[in-house]
Amino acid sequence: MRAHRLTLPVLAVAFAVVAAPLPGGAAESTAAEVELVEVFSPDGTITRTPVPRAVETRAAPSEVAADVVPIQETGAPDQRFDLVFVGDGYTAAEIELFHTHVVSKWSELSAVEPFKSYRQYFNVWQVSVVSTESGVDNDPTLGTARDTALDMGFWCQGRDTQTERLLCVNQTKATQFGALAPQADQVIALGNTAKYGGAGGGVATAAGANDQAGQIAVHELGHSIGKLADEYDYPYDRYTGAEPTEVNVTADATGSKWSAYLGQASPDGGVVGAFEGARYYTSGLYRPTENSIMRTLGREFNLIGRDAMINAFKAKVPELR
Repeated sequence: MRAHRLTLPVLAVAFAVVAAPLPGGAAESTAAEVELVEVFSPDGTITRTPVPRAVETRAAPSEVAADVVPIQETGAPDQRFDLVFVGDGYTAAEIELFHTHVVSKWSELSAVEPFKSYRQYFNVWQVSVVSTESGVDNDPTLGTARDTALDMGFWCQGRDTQTERLLCVNQTKATQFGALAPQADQVIALGNTAKYGGAGGGVATAAGANDQAGQIAVHELGHSIGKLADEYDYPYDRYTGAEPTEVNVTADATGSKWSAYLGQASPDGGVVGAFEGARYYTSGLYRPTENSIMRTLGREFNLIGRDAMINAFKAKVPELR
């Protein structure tokens, strides 16, 4: 591995709290004591669950130091999408293991279209964060504590079975370390665990040693690159708000928003139409296809989602314009 040792003397980190839609199209208060976080199940289904809003501490500037390893470097950061993997629960003796996990996750992600066809327009970075102890909190059982750099752990401050596979991270610290890379369009934190789990958010998380968990990164890049909405229909009933801004959901039952695609075969199966149930509502909102990656992990992007991703690639990469 070719590594560059970097430290970050000063870093100001800011987070935007995304207001979650409530019944009728209202918005959740940003002052709420809980937040809705995406939960990914082993069968591919995605839901959101409320968890206590974490009170995060920052790493001291002197602690933010790690080797940065280029996994794939194809161009200037301002002309590429830069994907940054940070690790937690990997000791100094396990950095080679972390490298194996990063390469595996990138291989899984880049096998999915349109990443497969456009993978040469990505820079991929490994930030080798060293932890004092191996593993993550609450693995293998609730109550197990580990001394790690990014405070990753299952259950995510919850105590019900729905939060067991919710793998959370101190996003402030993960962002601090991610900023050691030349640029970070998306930071993904890998935990040193084989137990399936992950979470969405500004910093997505995934189990480093689990072969399925890379699909979480595919879904999250649908949000961060393509600006795509979730297409699953939990937990609300009927939507009565304004037309959503995302290209892959609509309040129009005819699907006129994607009229140019209607009736076309879609990579995720079936044909493009208007299927009720999307963006957390069981009725009143429609998605283009029955089941895409924005609804269930392990699927493909539908035609609308795939084209949104490609358009985002073209907007940033000069060679594609």
